[in-house]
Amino acid sequence: MAIVGVAGAALKDASAETWLWQIDPFKCTQCGRCATDCVLSQSAVRCVHAFDLCGYCDLCGGYLKPDAKVRNTAAESQLCPTAAIKRKFIEDPYYEYIIEEDLCIGCGKCVAGCSSFGNGSLHLQIRHDICKNCNECSISRVCPSDAISRTKQSKPYEIKGDFINEGES
Repeated sequence: MAIVGVAGAALKDASAETWLWQIDPFKCTQCGRCATDCVLSQSAVRCVHAFDLCGYCDLCGGYLKPDAKVRNTAAESQLCPTAAIKRKFIEDPYYEYIIEEDLCIGCGKCVAGCSSFGNGSLHLQIRHDICKNCNECSISRVCPSDAISRTKQSKPYEIKGDFINEGES
């Protein structure tokens, strides 16, 4: 009986693991619904940067509008509607791109640009410190690519750069 009791307690603890909402960056189509359909006034979805994948290019498809007349930091040249991406000069022709998460609204415009004209180092993720972890995520209900699903807290994010490191080992 003692063994059954211990096994039952262990099984209960394992099944009590917290489940969180997660975006699969390989399924996401950057439809913009993360910014508009979250129950929070500013979505819990933010852009994250897989630095391992980034080319640090001057002509960044996630930073600059495709039809930008000049390559500079002027608002009319930037793809992000809230200026959440900051660029820092490293050396010619390389720049580092940093996401200011407080400004990011999760619209996915930068992610779409990075995927279309770059290497896809920018992608969207649900920030669990902000997310209400609703029983049924309002964004997942309207996601056209079924990219949002529940995952165990032990593996809360799928980050594109992690797949590079896993493939090398």
